[in-house]
Amino acid sequence: MYPATSPVSTPLRPPLTQPYGGPRRANGAQGGGLHPLSGRLDLSGPQGAQLRTVIASVHRICPDFQPVQLLRRSGRSVLLAGTVGRNTVVAKCLLDRSPEWVERFQHEIAAYRTFVRHRPPVRVPRLVAADPDAGTLVTERMQGRPGALKRHPFEAPNRADVRAVLGSVCRLNLWRPPPAAFDRPIDYPARLNRYHELGLLTDRDLGDLQKLLHGVAHAGGRQQAPWQFCHGDALLSNVLLSPAGPVLVDWEHTGWYLPGFDLATLWAVLSEAPGARRQISQLAQAAGPAARDAFLVNLMLVLTREIRTYETAVQRAMREPPPANAAGRGHERAGAMAYGEEQRLLLRRLHDDCGLARRAVRAAVGTR
Repeated sequence: MYPATSPVSTPLRPPLTQPYGGPRRANGAQGGGLHPLSGRLDLSGPQGAQLRTVIASVHRICPDFQPVQLLRRSGRSVLLAGTVGRNTVVAKCLLDRSPEWVERFQHEIAAYRTFVRHRPPVRVPRLVAADPDAGTLVTERMQGRPGALKRHPFEAPNRADVRAVLGSVCRLNLWRPPPAAFDRPIDYPARLNRYHELGLLTDRDLGDLQKLLHGVAHAGGRQQAPWQFCHGDALLSNVLLSPAGPVLVDWEHTGWYLPGFDLATLWAVLSEAPGARRQISQLAQAAGPAARDAFLVNLMLVLTREIRTYETAVQRAMREPPPANAAGRGHERAGAMAYGEEQRLLLRRLHDDCGLARRAVRAAVGTR
């Protein structure tokens, strides 16, 4: 992968002089002809101190960044909207400095740097500035609405939206950047063995999937698997939909996968869109038995990963005691109960989907 060891940025205009909150005119509009961004930054208290530290980190690599709005704050990262000259941008700053998340963040920065030299056939935000050591990334803010607000939507998404996303993903999968520009995020045999050791795959599951892997690796007489470039986390929530076309964001998992990984990811989260699932299955089979088998291996891995993630979440929710009986906490308790029930329903749905995928794997093995 392209090394991510030093800051990089595009040429910038002279710094703005307005205070935090962004330049404003008398009529309330943002300066420079920008549309106003909603929300305000609260820089008071402990959380405000954290935001001030984040903003200072962004200023070190992008001096004319003017923060306007807090888009997201989690235990792992902070996402700020702001301006650079006349342009709107998004600054992402890593809070969790554990090795796993530092590696993911550096992976994402390396992907954006590669996109500067090798443009993908889909719309992606333009890199403005980045420092992998400081855990800071600034990109162009693209217009559009999220394809979904949740990882697993509980309502069927718009068919036109799904078609647009699927079209962008398929174009990306056909792209052939320089092989050395990206790595292979998954060691398939090792991942299968780990899930088997955790009890997430049965002995038969492991044997069947290993047979399919062997067949994919030797398809057409080749002695290595046909790798495909994938986003790596092709969720509807990682796509912005606009009249100009879908924009793919969050590239921390991108790289070379066995064919069909992005299709498998979309299939896994589109349980409320059976028509889209049929289309995805048809696309996976159209390229021949090897592509079909690779898709099935990816599908089993994706569904198993999702089951593991949500089982952990449900177990954690069951261990945590309910809020104390205090005035004003009724809504919080009701919300927590509804969230727990939603997680359990999702987990049940994932197990049903895994059963479907398991039967498809066994049928594929039977045709070999």
